[in-house]
Amino acid sequence: MAVRDQTIAETWAVYNGDCVEVMRELPAGKVGMALFSPPFADLYCYSDNPQDLGNCGSYDAFFEHFAFVIEGLRRVLMPGRLCVVHCIDIPAMKERDGYIGLKDFPGDIIRAFQSAGFVYHSRHVVWKDPLIEATRTKALGLMHQQLCKDSSRCRAGLPDYVLAFRAPGENETPVTHVEGLARYCGSDDPGGDGVKRSHNIWRRYASPVWMDVRQTHTLNYRAARDAKDEKHICPLQLDVIERACVLWSNPGEVVLSPFAGVGSEVYGAVLNGRKGVGIELKPSYYRQACRNLAAAEQERLANDTPLLALSTATEEEE
Repeated sequence: MAVRDQTIAETWAVYNGDCVEVMRELPAGKVGMALFSPPFADLYCYSDNPQDLGNCGSYDAFFEHFAFVIEGLRRVLMPGRLCVVHCIDIPAMKERDGYIGLKDFPGDIIRAFQSAGFVYHSRHVVWKDPLIEATRTKALGLMHQQLCKDSSRCRAGLPDYVLAFRAPGENETPVTHVEGLARYCGSDDPGGDGVKRSHNIWRRYASPVWMDVRQTHTLNYRAARDAKDEKHICPLQLDVIERACVLWSNPGEVVLSPFAGVGSEVYGAVLNGRKGVGIELKPSYYRQACRNLAAAEQERLANDTPLLALSTATEEEE
């Protein structure tokens, strides 16, 4: 069965199953926007399940598998609407790849979507602190001692990338902002009133580099951990999710996350007046996503305002 378990509420639904199979059972052309962070190819192994993209045998095998995901996304998206993908460059390791360097994972994702008929629409760079990355990963290229020893081996820190791809066809339902933008999501509110405020927010959102995404402004994920989980688990920041939802979907539309994890994209969609649909293969993540979304819905109904269940973890702890 494609769906092993499911929870459906008024404004959200989460399915436990393989996203390739589950998307085949979703109606075609009904998703206003897709938003997700995929497994990062062969960088991490999330489970032993052969349907898990993080369990592919090689980098090339990942993209062979990922092509079926892109095919499903093209089918369920409304024509002319966007699929938004969060990703990073992937470190190449001597013992695994035969060299130390970087793999152009974002570039390969772009080429995979273009091969499936999508139009490469937009790219944002999300700034990350290189010191925090160095502390967390112990990457030699970010160590000060490497600068002193041989700086030809020094590299830049790894930012996040937010890539947007437009599905084939004409968008028949424009994404409108008649009154502009009033709410800013980030650590450095640009201020202003009325039209001036909307212009200020738009200038920040349209910037190719997002400097003030709050890195620890995420859903609580720790209860979803299994004993065999690696320490890399880090949900997508809610600032990124809100910006994508506001920019590229209308209120009331369906936002789909085929790699839902603990429910971050679905959560952010619901908080911003959309209907969130998530698909998650791993049972422990699926159960935590349902808990996160049920708690948010209860809080919203009780107070008529959403309460963000933020993680108290710092980046060093992640």
